[in-house]
Amino acid sequence: MKFITQLFRILIGALFIFSGFVKLVDPLGSAYKFEEYFGVDVLNLEFLIPYALPFAILLIVIELLLGIAILLGYKTKLTLWSLFSITTLFLFLTWYSAFYDKVTDCGCFGDAITLSPWETFYKNVVFIALIIWMLLQQKHILPLFNKTINKWILFIAWFASFYIIYQALSSLPLIDFRAYAVGKNIKEGMEYKEDGEIPPVHDFFLESETDDLTETVLNAPKAILIVMNKLEATEKQSWKTLKEFATKATQKGYIVYALSSSGSDLVTKTKQEQKPPFDILFCDGTTLKTMMRANPGILILENATVISKFHWKNIDKSNF
Repeated sequence: MKFITQLFRILIGALFIFSGFVKLVDPLGSAYKFEEYFGVDVLNLEFLIPYALPFAILLIVIELLLGIAILLGYKTKLTLWSLFSITTLFLFLTWYSAFYDKVTDCGCFGDAITLSPWETFYKNVVFIALIIWMLLQQKHILPLFNKTINKWILFIAWFASFYIIYQALSSLPLIDFRAYAVGKNIKEGMEYKEDGEIPPVHDFFLESETDDLTETVLNAPKAILIVMNKLEATEKQSWKTLKEFATKATQKGYIVYALSSSGSDLVTKTKQEQKPPFDILFCDGTTLKTMMRANPGILILENATVISKFHWKNIDKSNF
């Protein structure tokens, strides 16, 4: 019994730490996922959408700290009941997603590992079973260190978590698991494999008011894409820097486009007000969220391969 309990303790702790960490480095990804859950087509809790980011951050940090706490054996009873509660919440959400076919990926492992809704549901069923076992056998879960050391480890983990989140939100995620990460080739990401599985890049379409410029960008030796998902939310102070950057890039032989999911009226108004030295193309909003966790942010492509990406505030540090 003791051996099995310790094995479950290590397994649950390691998986909660891993799950928390891969979301910790990209909190916006989790926020976007909660926006899906709160949407009218899923839970119909649209009033919670503005709070998706703080809600995501809270759950990410709790998940990570609970994983560490169970390994440390810190306040075992409280930790186990907290693990049971949060897993029960995830169990309901994943069951709802799977049964009603609402959210195709729960994002429980961020973008690092993609599971179907039913796979995620059954994973949570297993987690619940392991946690119940540990609740019944909690006498075998003893503290790894004394109370003071355990508290300091949790405090350092808590502090480090918010530091990583701050860096991810003020710049870009420390680790990029997505199909538009540096080194990824977008054209290759669009190719269908023999098994017929949907490729990681399946909605990359760039359109001007009159033309489809997807192939133009993908076939260009050098291209720069300035991602401005929602023009109304684009940081106003970024325009001067971006226009200077685009002019410099054009002189170096790059084709430069901005990408946005905003409507044509707002695009036209923005062009008239800002007079940017580049055209603003339409691209799907979900694609842009996947492509870049900044508004605006910059991708540099060479023959469709992402060679660099950065937050607009880091243009001076980009070595461009």
